[in-house]
Amino acid sequence: MEEPQAPQVPAHVPLMTIERFAELSGLEQGVVYGQIRNGHLPAMKVGKYRMVNIALLQAQCLTQEDWA
Repeated sequence: MEEPQAPQVPAHVPLMTIERFAELSGLEQGVVYGQIRNGHLPAMKVGKYRMVNIALLQAQCLTQEDWA
C-alpha cells in the first residue's frame, strides 16, 4: 500500500522589487507604489521590503482575460 504524499509546494514565489518592476514596466516607482496602495498590483512584504508578486499578478491577468 502506498502512503499518501503531501502536495508539492514550489520552493519560491516569483517576486520582484518595486524598482525592478518599475524599470521593466516603464512606470515610475511612485506609480507602482500607488497601484499597490490602491490594490491594483499584488504585493507582499518580505522583511523590510515590499515586493510585487509576479505569480499572483500573472494568475489574475489570466483569469480576467478571455484566453479560451
